[in-house]
Amino acid sequence: MQHYWSLESIQLKDAWITIGSFDGVHLGHQAIIQKVVTGAHALGAPAVVLTFDPHPAVVLGKRPEPYYLTTPEERADLLGGLGIDVVITHAFNQDVAAITARSFISRLKSHIGLRHLCVGHDFALGRNREGDVTFLSKLGEEFGYQVDVVPPFKIDGKVVSSSRIRACLVEGDVEQALHLLGRPYQINGEVISGDGRGKTIGIPTANLSIWSKRALPNAGVYVCNAHVNGIVWGAVTNIGVRPTFEDQSVSQRVETHILDFDEDIYGQGVLLDFLSYIRAERRFDGVEALVEQIQRDISQARKKLSS
Repeated sequence: MQHYWSLESIQLKDAWITIGSFDGVHLGHQAIIQKVVTGAHALGAPAVVLTFDPHPAVVLGKRPEPYYLTTPEERADLLGGLGIDVVITHAFNQDVAAITARSFISRLKSHIGLRHLCVGHDFALGRNREGDVTFLSKLGEEFGYQVDVVPPFKIDGKVVSSSRIRACLVEGDVEQALHLLGRPYQINGEVISGDGRGKTIGIPTANLSIWSKRALPNAGVYVCNAHVNGIVWGAVTNIGVRPTFEDQSVSQRVETHILDFDEDIYGQGVLLDFLSYIRAERRFDGVEALVEQIQRDISQARKKLSS
């Protein structure tokens, strides 16, 4: 998979392409990707995804941050894993928002030899979303490409969407997020120094520095898998403000206790798979009560992981 950050340096022929945010690369996205990859490769043509960064909804003030389910690099890697040959992460700003659909399609024809455009049912492109499916199909007659519309992908009678997954995270429902993504929701970060309280109570934790724009599960305690140096370990992860120790308002932290693990990993990366929710974060009367609860959390996590 090749990853480009603009159209200008690309020159392809007869490409099949889909365009969208693809944040999370969930099962609905995957249905579109499969159609592009299968169709393109059957003809020996390149399968291309064009996506945007920042997300258009963020630039246009329609969505708050933190927001993203995936970084641009993670998204490209996931798309490559599904068989996409070229990912274009196109910068999005007010100037790009003002480009007409006709002008953007003309650029695609020039740089990738657009032959087949595959989109979701509610897709629209260009200034004021003028380039809906009907408009793009008419342009196809002029520019020599075909438009293929993929119907919405549903689970439990509801359309799978990135916003639906974010809503699951707000509720702490990481199991439903897994169901919609087709894999566990993941976050990664570098292990940084904390205040060392975990070690003093006999339950060391890795304090992770997380991308500030990352959508996090709701505050609480979760069963996770932790990927460290290519090895997967069970883990119990707390997201929150540690109310037992903090009297003042502090920023939210992500701390994970990796089961049966005692290596020094400061400065290294840890990737967390969120598997299930254990409980809400709450204040305890003292350290002893907190430790007893954490031990119950660990026991519950071991049962979940073993099953």
